Amino acid sequence: MIEASNLAAILGMAAATLACRAGGYFLFRALRPTPFLRAMLGYVPGALFVGYVAPALAAGGIKEWVGAAATLIAVRLSGNIPLGIAVGTLSAWLVWLAR
Repeated sequence: MIEASNLAAILGMAAATLACRAGGYFLFRALRPTPFLRAMLGYVPGALFVGYVAPALAAGGIKEWVGAAATLIAVRLSGNIPLGIAVGTLSAWLVWLAR
């Protein structure tokens, strides 16, 4: 059975996520972004991903670095991001198993 505090935390996070997404939707319905702003917003997903991965690499060890390198190589060679992530994850997992 789920505890009330856990349920409250889950519902709170869901409400915050919905508010962020809906807020952006309503904001851009009212305001029309300029081409410059549209171009800038196109870089946000990549910046968020780097902001998520960089601290893990900085604090990580060999398996994190092998996984990141394998991901970059696979994406560069195939042009397929999901494949690159799968290759990187598998590579890091194999390094972890070998230790």
